[in-house]
Amino acid sequence: MNTVSMNQLSTLRWSFEEDAEAYHRHGFSGIGIYRPKLEDFGLDRAIELLAEFELEPTSLSWVGGFTGSDGRRYTDAVADGLQAIREAAELGVDSLIVLAGGRNNHIRNHARRTFCDALTEIAPAAEDHGVRLSIEPFHPGCGDEWSFVNDLRSTLEIIEIVGSPQLGIALDTYHLGLDPEVLPWLPDIIPHLHLVQLGDARHSPLGEMNRCLLGNGSVPLQHILRVLLEYNYEGPLEVELIGEDVEALSYEQLLEHTRCFIEQTAGSVGQS
Repeated sequence: MNTVSMNQLSTLRWSFEEDAEAYHRHGFSGIGIYRPKLEDFGLDRAIELLAEFELEPTSLSWVGGFTGSDGRRYTDAVADGLQAIREAAELGVDSLIVLAGGRNNHIRNHARRTFCDALTEIAPAAEDHGVRLSIEPFHPGCGDEWSFVNDLRSTLEIIEIVGSPQLGIALDTYHLGLDPEVLPWLPDIIPHLHLVQLGDARHSPLGEMNRCLLGNGSVPLQHILRVLLEYNYEGPLEVELIGEDVEALSYEQLLEHTRCFIEQTAGSVGQS
């Protein structure tokens, strides 16, 4: 069974402790950790709490911004990446999510070279600590300021250039699930796939991120999950729900609907 996890961005207003208790109560076996919540709660307390509720930390979000698009200097972003690697190792996190940063007025080749240089700097520390670095491509319609890496092809090119065994992909179906290239590519990228984040949308992202409840949008989630099962993807499935379409619902409703969707879809996929 793949670990099924909730990302803490889905319950942003709750505390770290409220997240852990509710995720456990609703039957989730994992948690995607959001670094600001971790900082507020404390690393040692978080380790104890995850053990108490038997939650596997499936991801730590995020490091990056190496292009300076978020106002940080390159050296500061690299130092933050190294700090996050140490945090991930102590938590036993499966994947440290990496965002490249926006182009920030650089030409694309320069932005890519900067990102590859940063990955080359932090990858040895990741290898020493046994932490996997998971590059997450963002849809350009809602994430230009977060990442200039927008598709699987460019992600794989960066992984090849850097050449570290720690590098892989965090595939978020909200960002890439409506891309017609993704389904044909899935079988080939599974060896590089560290994490699958499940997100749904009624249309391609445009403007602020707006994820709807799983199954209520246009992303072919059942087809994606069927391919992952067929080609023996064994990594976590992590759900991220944020945006106007879900903000009117209570977090309890979000968790209950998500758990029911996962159970029903897993049953349907397993029988097909």
